[in-house]
Amino acid sequence: MSIRTTVALDEDVIERVKRESRSRGVSFRDTLNDLLRAALLQQEKPPRRRALKIRPIHMGIRAGLEYDNVESLLKYAEGELHR
Repeated sequence: MSIRTTVALDEDVIERVKRESRSRGVSFRDTLNDLLRAALLQQEKPPRRRALKIRPIHMGIRAGLEYDNVESLLKYAEGELHR
């Protein structure tokens, strides 16, 4: 089923659809419908996310730090008033 309607298109859009319809060898109407469908389908797809890559860096061990004692690490990193 199709509905006939009037749509105001900008000149640049008309030219691009005309160019596309000529290159496809199909009517303006068919090209416009195909382009609208493709744009609507694109909106339904979730955006692709790039994979998060974490590269570890060995930072060494500092003398005098107790790595098993979180309290002492917080004092070192944030100072005595870390709470």
